[in-house]
Amino acid sequence: MTGSDIPSSFRLAYVPGVTPTKWVRVWHERLPGTPLELVQATAADAPGLLADGGADAGLVRLPVDRDVLAAIPLYTETTVVVIPKDHVATTAEEVSLAELADEIVLHPLDDVLDWETLPGRPAVERPATTADAIELVAAGVGVLLVPQSLARLHHRKDLTYRPVPETPESRVALSWPQAEEAPELVEEFIGIVRGRTVNSTRGRAATPQRPTAKAKEKAKGKRAGTGDGQGAARHKPAGRKPSPGGRAGSQSGKRGKPRGR
Repeated sequence: MTGSDIPSSFRLAYVPGVTPTKWVRVWHERLPGTPLELVQATAADAPGLLADGGADAGLVRLPVDRDVLAAIPLYTETTVVVIPKDHVATTAEEVSLAELADEIVLHPLDDVLDWETLPGRPAVERPATTADAIELVAAGVGVLLVPQSLARLHHRKDLTYRPVPETPESRVALSWPQAEEAPELVEEFIGIVRGRTVNSTRGRAATPQRPTAKAKEKAKGKRAGTGDGQGAARHKPAGRKPSPGGRAGSQSGKRGKPRGR
């Protein structure tokens, strides 16, 4: 891809609960001349948005259709149960599924956990969104199981949460449309989320550094030392004496002895 083919901006989609701030900050430091546009999308809509070209890449929740989208898994989230602060479960550091057996467990339509069997007792109706389910938890209607980032996103002073082991977990990934080779700006962002340095060979070539005066002098000396005889002579250390008894010393002695007539 030539310089003229590189897009003038980069569009990054992200789903609720994912915080791209630290990576966006690094982007602005490394590519100050290339704007990064954040595009919000629901977990359900994000794959279609990427496939349709609505964003160049996205921080999404797995799974995605690998025939359509490439994906690099980034991390796996802990699943927690959101409960009122006066709930009996707040006395424990974590809650088991067995302890939720008698609870009404809300199951919003935008749930991102892949349940085979939802624990607890089902609610009469499924809330439309996670935000709606949070409101029902606050009203004492039931409890809610979500990735920890969503519990933090919908934080309320009257609610808290506890980890729940042995539950489905949500995996977050960086995804982009399938291609033989990732576009250059996508490759740049891959390098950032993977922690590559600015000089990494997988990223854009680093800006050449101007040599210091010391480096210039050193390079000049090397060129002179590997050049012709005159160059080598100019850099021969001064004051070196021939070895005693050597050929050079012998010839010097002969030249210095006056001849008899």
